[in-house]
Amino acid sequence: MLRKIIKIEEEKCNGCGLCVTACHEGALQLIDGKAHLISESYCDGLGDCLPECPTGAIVLEERETVEYDEEAVKKNIENRKPQPGPALPCGCPGTQAKRMVANQPQAKSSSSDESIQSQLGQWPCQIKLVPVTAPYLDNAHLLIAADCTAFAYPNIHKTFMRNKITLIGCPKLDDTDYSEKLTSILKQHEIKSLTILRMEVPCCGGLVQAVKKALINSEKMIPWNIVTISTDGRIIED
Repeated sequence: MLRKIIKIEEEKCNGCGLCVTACHEGALQLIDGKAHLISESYCDGLGDCLPECPTGAIVLEERETVEYDEEAVKKNIENRKPQPGPALPCGCPGTQAKRMVANQPQAKSSSSDESIQSQLGQWPCQIKLVPVTAPYLDNAHLLIAADCTAFAYPNIHKTFMRNKITLIGCPKLDDTDYSEKLTSILKQHEIKSLTILRMEVPCCGGLVQAVKKALINSEKMIPWNIVTISTDGRIIED
């Protein structure tokens, strides 16, 4: 049938993922760092993704294609929802409530009273928003950090972020596979080293697995290490 549907100009796509988030039908996915229409039957042709694309890589065109399948879209969305894990008597360890005592000494933190300066070397810093073609990724030392680490470990800028490109994310809250984008980054750039900064909670294991998968898929030998932060702000594994 003849109807309106999106078209993605791959050479213009920077892999930011904003269109994927904007598409309520789940018709778009990042594959090898580029946005792809995974099924034409999922696209309703309304173009909610168009204004979100910063590079103009998505256009709306009228052409012969399959009919929009609302039932298939509902199943697609349902299948992509995170599946609950096994029930635990006390709930997920990562959501366990705990009162924190502020102003405790931090491992590897500075005792100086000097002003803390930001060491963020680029913007954006969210994994799903960083363009895979960004020039600042060339010859970079990457810090892949879980969102919560910045709040748990107050000296993160000086201890971990200095002289690194920082990419942050939360595998529990972001409905995306980081490994695809990280693989593209590793393939397209000469990365000097990788540091994974995670929390001690189980859900942060997803961040580690994404990096491991990206290293395997990129077929590159890159020095990497994992640093674990406790929920009370201590370095418990380095």
